[in-house]
Amino acid sequence: MAVKREIQASVKDEQLVEKRRNQMIRGAVSLFKEKGFHRTTTREIARAAGFSIGTLYEYIRTKEDVLFLVCDSIYEQVRKRLSSMDLEKGTLESLKLGIGHYFRIIDEMQDEVLVMYQEAKVLSNEALPYVLKKELEMVGMFEKLISRCVENGELDISHEHQQLLAHNIFVQGQMWGFRRWALKKTCSIDDYIRLQTDLLFSGIKGFKTQVEVGG
Repeated sequence: MAVKREIQASVKDEQLVEKRRNQMIRGAVSLFKEKGFHRTTTREIARAAGFSIGTLYEYIRTKEDVLFLVCDSIYEQVRKRLSSMDLEKGTLESLKLGIGHYFRIIDEMQDEVLVMYQEAKVLSNEALPYVLKKELEMVGMFEKLISRCVENGELDISHEHQQLLAHNIFVQGQMWGFRRWALKKTCSIDDYIRLQTDLLFSGIKGFKTQVEVGG
């Protein structure tokens, strides 16, 4: 069962706990990107966060606690920003706007997304299902966008294709973060959004044409 892991803190002031943990998250992201989770020490995380190792352990118990906080924070930031999409309009234009909005979020959070996908596998069997569930919830936002387009007659694809299209959109957004070292040599984020959107929609049209001619 995907239940959020409770990170124990000896400090009772919830606002201070949130502040210190946000400092840890920012410091840990840069360290995990540079060195990876295993080669980063809690002392280095404390130093990057701006306080002592003793203070660090007032807010977490293990280094894995920090990684969980990093992954949870990143997904929550992406989810909150995606929630501004119009999920009910059900037009191709709203779907295109949603895709562009998501890709830009990934562009702005490249380091965080890269760290999360490189290091999430280190999470325990207790913590990982919760993190993966949060990703599926975000894929579900695109499923809703797509299903509303189908309901409105803007798209004509099966339920199975709706699900796969939602996953494709999500992964293609992440690809900008994973492959930006190569992609940025030939295109900007605006170019990437346009090209990927063109490919997605031409693929849908191509599939529909094949079905209509019995292909």
